[in-house]
Parts: sequence; C-alpha cells; structure tokens
Amino acid sequence: MWSAIRWLVLQLAAIRWLFKLGGLAFLIPIVMLLKAIGLPVLAVLSIVAIPLLILLFLFGLPIFLVLLAGGAIMGVLSLVVTIGIAAIKFGIFVVLPIWLMWKVFCWIFRRGDNGGSSSTTSSPPPATPSEPPPPHGDPLDGIDPA
Repeated sequence: MWSAIRWLVLQLAAIRWLFKLGGLAFLIPIVMLLKAIGLPVLAVLSIVAIPLLILLFLFGLPIFLVLLAGGAIMGVLSLVVTIGIAAIKFGIFVVLPIWLMWKVFCWIFRRGDNGGSSSTTSSPPPATPSEPPPPHGDPLDGIDPA
C-alpha cells in the first residue's frame, strides 16, 4: 500500500516538474516578439541618446553624472515611445472601429438625397400673391445719407 502511494506521489511530482519546464515554453513566443520589437526601439533610443552623452562629456561632467543623465534621458524617451505605442494601439483597436461603424451606419441610414450630395440648401417657400416680395439689395440704395 505504501509503495503504491509513494509511486503515485513520485509520478505527480514528475508530472508537475515537466509542467514547470513546459510552462517556460509558452514564454518563448513572447520573448521572440519582445526581442523583435525591443531591439529596434533600443537602437532608435540609443541613436538619440549617444549624441547627448557625447555632449554631456564635452561639458566636462563626471562620468557617473553623464551615465545617470543619459539613463534618465533614455528612460524618458522609452516612456514617450511606450505611451505613443499605447496611444496607437488605442487608436487602431478602439477609435478606428467606432469611427468606421459610424461611417457605415451613416452611409446605410442616410436620407434619400438621390445624388449622395451632403448639401442641404433649401429654397424659401414661394410667396403668396397677397405678400409683397422681400426686398433685394442694400436698403440704403439710392438714398442720400446726408
């Protein structure tokens, strides 16, 4: 009996150990994606930050201050890139579908203007014979103001 329990426990431990190793395999696509995106972003940030580091060296700042300032600048730039990417994702996945649905619904439920023109100029109703016609032109035409 004890040997059966011990065998079962060892089997469960082996299975859990394999799941732990297999769980890391799920991270490989994420790592590859981050590597594909992160390295070009890091290259762009370093292209911007390296001239700033050289400029700080020229001003005669100590090396640790230059590296500290360069790291801070790269951190701020990476924050801006991260926020920009988040804004682009929001725009593509939230704003664009809502805007497209709005345009499609407006196109489907538009009023029957037969030509598709969006101009809504309406002429005044025709005057009845009992009404005098509305005045045209400048009301002071022909009157001497002096």
